[in-house]
Amino acid sequence: MIIWGGTDISDYFNTGGRYNPGTDTWTSTNIANAPTARSGHTAIWTGNQMIAWGGIDGFFNYFNTGGRYDPATNGWIATGTDNVPVGRYLHTAVWTGNEMIVWGGIDQFDVDLDTGGRY
Repeated sequence: MIIWGGTDISDYFNTGGRYNPGTDTWTSTNIANAPTARSGHTAIWTGNQMIAWGGIDGFFNYFNTGGRYDPATNGWIATGTDNVPVGRYLHTAVWTGNEMIVWGGIDQFDVDLDTGGRY
């Protein structure tokens, strides 16, 4: 299990951890090249990487960025920004087997979105 990002109401995080149930141990995720701290983002599992995208921070920045986390290397690579959907939080993301689809959420004007994109 991999967890990443989130908030405790006053602080936003770009940290996380990997849990190994076989050994009942946690390992921190690397923060080098990790996306900006945020909450309300989505994360999907591709089979070998976690992709985290979107969200909001404590300064009401709405993100249309993210990162791909590889637990084998404990490293991050930024997601591409060509034709990226507008920044949002509280959206939905699913993995189809070869791409992530993002849909809905709330934008910077507090408008419910009926748009999305594929990555």
